[in-house]
Amino acid sequence: MRISRAEHLNRAWRIHELLSDFTLEDVWAQPEISGPAADFERVVRLATASNPAKSPHGPTRFLWQVRDLLGRWFDLGGISAPHEPAGLAIPGTAERTLAGRLPWDLIGTADGVRFEHLPFVPLYLTADEFAAEISNKTVHGVMHLGWVPRAGGSFHAQMAVYVKPRGLLGDAYMAFIRPFRYLIVYPALERQSAKTWRRDLLAEAREDE
Repeated sequence: MRISRAEHLNRAWRIHELLSDFTLEDVWAQPEISGPAADFERVVRLATASNPAKSPHGPTRFLWQVRDLLGRWFDLGGISAPHEPAGLAIPGTAERTLAGRLPWDLIGTADGVRFEHLPFVPLYLTADEFAAEISNKTVHGVMHLGWVPRAGGSFHAQMAVYVKPRGLLGDAYMAFIRPFRYLIVYPALERQSAKTWRRDLLAEAREDE
């Protein structure tokens, strides 16, 4: 479910050190994806294995495929293939990646992480945070996953999306897709992620019996 940006901004996430020139587009809580502190690695694996183009939710799958088609027609870049360097500078800077902004203790922390189907490049990984960037002709964006503590000693997942649109085209693109993201894509992905989370936990429990 979408929640207040303040829920993300008021926490001492390391991502705040990197994105002072980016806009926090939205924040989503995923209360069904929960567990002990050590389960954050499982959260990251769930995210990197996600494949919305093959979603069982028809409208999400359709929208994803339409976006890929438009990406090919108008050279916007695809959203359903592993990352290939776009070579585009981050808007307003000479940087082509946010990796150069990482403090020394975060450099190389996500080197072993790869997305199977989405064009994201991991930036860093800690015990309770994961960030990855995406770059195409419309926007430079960042997905941030956090493992938020709650009462009783458990944690739940939270996702934040940061963007830096590329000029008027980027602004128009973000405005156009926003209602689809809010009403169709993200709610469906949240439900599917929760379903996969429960399925994997159940399968693991059966293996331990």
